[in-house]
Amino acid sequence: MPDFSVTDLLLSHFRSHRRTALAFDGRPVALFGPNGAGKTNVLEAISLLSPGRGLRRAAAEDLSRLPEALGWKVAATIGGHEVETGAEAGGSRSVTLDGKAVAQLALGRVARILWLVPSMDRLWLEGADGRRRFLDRMVLSFEPAHAEVVLAYEKAMRERNRLLKDQIRDPGWYQAIEAQMAEAGARVAHHRRVAVARLMQAQAGAETAFPAADLAITYPDSGGEEVSDALAQAFAEGRGRDMAAGRTLAGPHRADLQAVWVTKGMVAAQCSTGEQKALLISLILANARALKADIGAAPILLLDEVAAHLDAVRRAALYDELCGLGAQAFMTGTGAELFDALAGRAQFFEVTDHDGQSVVTERTPS
Repeated sequence: MPDFSVTDLLLSHFRSHRRTALAFDGRPVALFGPNGAGKTNVLEAISLLSPGRGLRRAAAEDLSRLPEALGWKVAATIGGHEVETGAEAGGSRSVTLDGKAVAQLALGRVARILWLVPSMDRLWLEGADGRRRFLDRMVLSFEPAHAEVVLAYEKAMRERNRLLKDQIRDPGWYQAIEAQMAEAGARVAHHRRVAVARLMQAQAGAETAFPAADLAITYPDSGGEEVSDALAQAFAEGRGRDMAAGRTLAGPHRADLQAVWVTKGMVAAQCSTGEQKALLISLILANARALKADIGAAPILLLDEVAAHLDAVRRAALYDELCGLGAQAFMTGTGAELFDALAGRAQFFEVTDHDGQSVVTERTPS
């Protein structure tokens, strides 16, 4: 049975943290303190223990503590594995796993990490890019190889787009690239469809205080095929239109995730802010349930200001579900009282600012 829990965490010259060393016991973690104290920075550090640029999508040079700008490091023990990532001043980000240099994609085999941050509260109202990233993060929790397939698709698409912009008309230039795009794109589409099906199944079989969502992957045009031959044909037939636009207009990179609140029959974009937040939480919980059913362990959850739009009853229900799943959830809030219902079931840490430096102190809830 896999173990995705973080037992030790070290932040060195990371954001507002000069040096923060924390030990966890696998239970949920409540981080509380005033705005700007450095709570979210802890969550961001943990998010960098998975493939990608983390929950803020920050560049490596932006993570170094100022004014020192000496570079930064995040080190952790996850399920018995020693993971370290960081960057020297002016350098690119590096990753080591059990003492050996690895590509970021290798982190997907060590931990499955999902997050919700306040900027995602408008997920259903803004562009499709954010919803695709949200979907792919969930897909990655089920299928770690998904990241490599997406990268392969995007690399081939960039090459095709260069041909389109240069007004290259010779079909021979396109065929090999479009075959690569089609093969990778069909796998991307398949991974996404399977993940959505698992989420729907996990929602249907759960007793929860959060609303179930009917999910669908949509495309503004053709190009959502899961058969590589059909996708290659769509690319070939779309060359003229794509050349006029200077980019590829159909394919998995155009996918969108749509959600409808099942009991109300209301699309997510028309729900209230609180309802939209509840739908997002519901999907994260469904993802955790499905993953635990599949491989025996729930993912690590990073829930920034998760209680902001929840009343006391729904907060308590969320905490009950997290504890029932056995998920190691890292949550932030401005006051310890937001986590009263977790007393005795979670670790509590107070985060304060001392002369521009974050200080984290473990507390025992009263």
